[in-house]
Amino acid sequence: MTNQHPLHALALALAFRALHVPGRPLVLPNAWDLPSARIAEDAGAAAVATTSAGLAWALGAADGDRLERDRALAAVAGIAAAVRVPVTADIESGYAADAAGVGDTVRAVLAAGAVGVNLEDGRYEAGAGALRPVQEQAERIAAAREAADAEGVPLFVNARIDTFLRGAGGVDATLERAAAFLAAGADGIFVPGAVEPGTVKLLVDGIDAPLNVMVGPGAPSVADLAALGVARVSAGAGIALAVHALTRRAARELLADGTYGTLAGGADYGELNALFAEGR
Repeated sequence: MTNQHPLHALALALAFRALHVPGRPLVLPNAWDLPSARIAEDAGAAAVATTSAGLAWALGAADGDRLERDRALAAVAGIAAAVRVPVTADIESGYAADAAGVGDTVRAVLAAGAVGVNLEDGRYEAGAGALRPVQEQAERIAAAREAADAEGVPLFVNARIDTFLRGAGGVDATLERAAAFLAAGADGIFVPGAVEPGTVKLLVDGIDAPLNVMVGPGAPSVADLAALGVARVSAGAGIALAVHALTRRAARELLADGTYGTLAGGADYGELNALFAEGR
């Protein structure tokens, strides 16, 4: 069972599930640590989603199934304890070699206080364009579903399909995978790399579940994606990348030029300090 009251976990899980409405998408400015999570909540986010890449970097590890499960989920637990809104955890490919291990990870996710997961089908160890076979990934999703159901929490399992992101297939291959993953127990489908409106519309129409799109510079606006029927919009590692780029520019300017222009427009000290003085 989770480390929070069972009724509280159930309420958070049901609230998170209800936020996935085609045409009125849940918008997630992904977080990677306590400050980014609290800032996202304070900005009005209805839920907090972690970015596995940003979280790995914050812990001094590379993205791509290289971070240990215990360290990742300890960070998720800290984020879940720091906010009032539901938290969904990006768990990469499950921090596990097999389906049984994915089930163990999901139990740990629930114990950490999260009520959703992203579970991806890419295989980092097998090359840039490699995906898990459909049946193997379906078994991993089924294990996640079974583990959550056994705990009595309706965990939202967001099945990430990396066909577009890895150049490993188009709409047809994505729809085939989506159908298999939904049959295995997934609740939503996440297709990063697919932002062209015509493609997004084909995915919305062909997937019998909420569609999650990852956005960044050049992608359609949230309003445009809503009009296409998207149910979830996330920034992925985008905000973390922007923050780290700012850090790099500021450090280089200070060290190379001895000036501080990059620091203009920073957060107000008093406002930020007050946000963390509130406690949880």
